[in-house]
Formats: sequence, structure tokens, C-alpha cells
Amino acid sequence: MDLSGQTLVIRADGNTRIGSGHVMRCLALAQGWQDRGGRVVLLLGEETASVRERWRGEGMEVEVISADPGGDKDAVKTADFARASGADWIVVDGYRFDARYQRIIKETGQRLLFLDDYGHADHYYADIVLNQNIQAHEELYKKREPYTVLLLGTDYVLLRREFLKRRGYGREIPEVAKKILITMGGSDPDNCTMKVLEALSLLKLRDIEAMVVIGGENPHYEDLKSRVTGAPFSIRLERNVTNMPELMAWADLAISAGGSTVWELAFMGLPAIIVVLVDNQRGAALGVSEKGAGISLGFCSRVVPQEIAESVYSLLNSYEDRLSMKKNGNKLVDGDGVKRVISALVSKKAPI
Repeated sequence: MDLSGQTLVIRADGNTRIGSGHVMRCLALAQGWQDRGGRVVLLLGEETASVRERWRGEGMEVEVISADPGGDKDAVKTADFARASGADWIVVDGYRFDARYQRIIKETGQRLLFLDDYGHADHYYADIVLNQNIQAHEELYKKREPYTVLLLGTDYVLLRREFLKRRGYGREIPEVAKKILITMGGSDPDNCTMKVLEALSLLKLRDIEAMVVIGGENPHYEDLKSRVTGAPFSIRLERNVTNMPELMAWADLAISAGGSTVWELAFMGLPAIIVVLVDNQRGAALGVSEKGAGISLGFCSRVVPQEIAESVYSLLNSYEDRLSMKKNGNKLVDGDGVKRVISALVSKKAPI
């Protein structure tokens, strides 16, 4: 599928307050578009250095539009930029973008793909609505235009190309797990990472190894650095990594927030304990748990370190549970989501 000469304009944000999930899953779609010869431009509502660095490092253009995120001026400026760029599609991802925002863009004649997680808009004017979550269903989008196509479920999970290179990865499940990956997304404003480290210290296991990965927008780096230094077991702290698939391949199990990372863990067959940082992560965490690809402990703010420690200890020592999670995760996410979404964009309808 050759997309030479075709432009994709993406409007999404990532910062300490909202995390990096929106821009990172859009990056997966952007990579797929770019790999087929297309041009990609990311529009940010505010300057975020780590986001700009990552996207420009991928050879993509990044621009900042001066407007209140999600407001009328934002929608108009996004549509104007797309029209001036000769964009074939506008992609919008974020909870600040509502029905009015979609309608303004559509009234300019632009084609719009809208990424959604729980039906947060009052009405959907987009040409295509994408919800990659397990619980996604048509009832969420009863108030939509007759032309609006729905892409629903994990068949449309957007995975970055670095993960797709691991397709068919044959994970080995050890009898007793020892390597733990801890990742709470791009920002973790309430520092759930620290609570997880407290939980691991309660285990008093000196033979485990832990890798803590935090995003570029995480405000707790110095505190976490001090905690890691005094840990009773082997532990490393990594910031703003670009080799997450390699780290997931290294680990025997993960302790993760309930955002888009859960789909990456499933694809990699990595058994996971999932905590929810914000309400919009609850559905993904619950869905993965129901499908047997992970264990959801609910909201991190409500779980105590002892509960986390007990779950970790149990999973470290349960070969059968980890093997089952690996198999169920691989069934859940097959890695063809980007291909299916681009097919829908090109054909302007959902692929068969």
C-alpha cells in the first residue's frame, strides 16, 4: 500500500497532567503511515520537549498551535493547517476534544479519524471512530452521523513498529520469575511507582531484579532515584526509554498502569499486574484481567503496598498462571491493528 504524497495531520497532546498515552498510540499509526511512504505532521497544543524530540527523531514534523486545547480556535487552526498542508486525513486523540470540535473540523470538509476510549463525546461527527478497548461496543456511539464508521476492539490496537519487529517472539516462562518490569506510563503524577517499590521491599527477596521505567514527563525522578539507591535488591531506573520491547522481553513479569501499555504487554506475552491511575484506564485493566492476560488490582490510590506485594509474590511463584497469561495475551493482540486502521483510511470504510 503506497501512501507517497499523502499527508496525515495528527492533533494530540502529551504532558505531566495527561500523560503520553495519546501521543504514543498516535505515533504507532504515524509510523505505519510513514512506512508506506506518507508524510506525518503532529500538532501540539503546547510545547512538550520530550514529545517533540521523540517525533522528530522518527523523521516526522512537529508544530505547536497557539490555542486553548479542545476549544473552537484549536479546531479551526487544526483544520486550517490540514487544508494548507493538503492533508488527506486529520487524526484527533484526547479527552479534551468533544462533539463540537469534531463538527467544526467536518464543516471545513476535512476527513476525520477520532480516537476514543469510552464514548466521552455527546455526538460523533468523525468519518471513522476508533476504540481499541476490549469493552468497545456500538452502543457507546448511538449518537453518530450515518456516515460514521466504527472500528472497535483489540483487532485495532495500535502498536509501534519496534513492537512489530518482535512478532512471533517466543517467550520462555521460568519456573520461578525473578525479573520485574515496573512502568506507570509517561507521567505518573501521584507517584504510584513509589508505592510499587515499597511493595517490593516488603517481599524481602534479594534475588529479584527490577527495572523501573518512567516517562520524560514524570515529576518524581529525583525521589525515585533516591529510593532505588537504597533498595535491598538489584534495581535500575531508566527514564524516557525507546527500547521498551527489549525491556519487556527481558522481564518475567510486569507491574504496569492500565493505559495503552497493557496492549503492548499482551502482544509480548508478558504476564502483568495492572493498577489503574485514572478512571479512563479502568476498562482496559478490567478487560485484560477478564481475558486472563493480566491481574487488575484496581485503583493504585486505593491499594496498599501489602496487597501489591502479595500479588507479586504469588505470580513470581506460579508458573501455570504466568504461562496462561502469556498465551491469553498473544491471542488478544495480533499486531495487525495499524494495518487494519490504515486500510480503513485508504478505503474510507471498515476492512472486512
